Formats: sequence, C-alpha cells, structure tokens
Amino acid sequence: MYCTQCGLELRADDRFCSRCGKRTEMATPTASRPLLLDKRNKKIAGVCAGFARYFDVDISLMRVIWLAVALTGGIGVIAYLAAWIIVPSDRGAQPQAAFAPHPQAY
Repeated sequence: MYCTQCGLELRADDRFCSRCGKRTEMATPTASRPLLLDKRNKKIAGVCAGFARYFDVDISLMRVIWLAVALTGGIGVIAYLAAWIIVPSDRGAQPQAAFAPHPQAY
C-alpha cells in the first residue's frame, strides 16, 4: 500500500503516513465514540488520553498540544481542569475481569 499524497510505501496496518501524516484506509472512522477520560492510559487525570482516543491521534501528540496551549496563553490549564471536572470517566464503561487468571502468592 502506498500513500496517495506523498507516495511512501506503507505497511498494511499503518493508519497514518509517517512522512506526511495523511490518513490511510485503515484510519477511516467506523463509529463515533463518546468523549471519556481514559483512566488506563492516564498520566495525571486522563484528559489528554481521552481526547487522543476521541480524535484518534497519538497520546504524546495530544499531550504536546495541551502543553503548548497551557504555556502560550494559560487558558490550557483552565481548560484542562474544566475537562477533568466535566468529562465523564471511562470507569465501568468496559467490564474488567473479576479475578486474575494467575493469582500471585503474597
């Protein structure tokens, strides 16, 4: 598979071109997802991870964007705190295993 914009050869499971960033057929959105805080991939509150999952971008990129907005105008800190309070958590959204398959001895 090749990128339609820059012509770079892509692997079959690539969702974005590594050279130009264009989406491939693998990255086509299938269904809308709700905006939820991602508690499994969080660093502080899960805001950046939740927005990254919602917009289907890399978590590191989303963290850099939030940091840049926070440092340039200061509104990013207020927006982050507001998102932390307003956006619901994903706890309970997907069932967790009730028991560990290989319990550890204490």
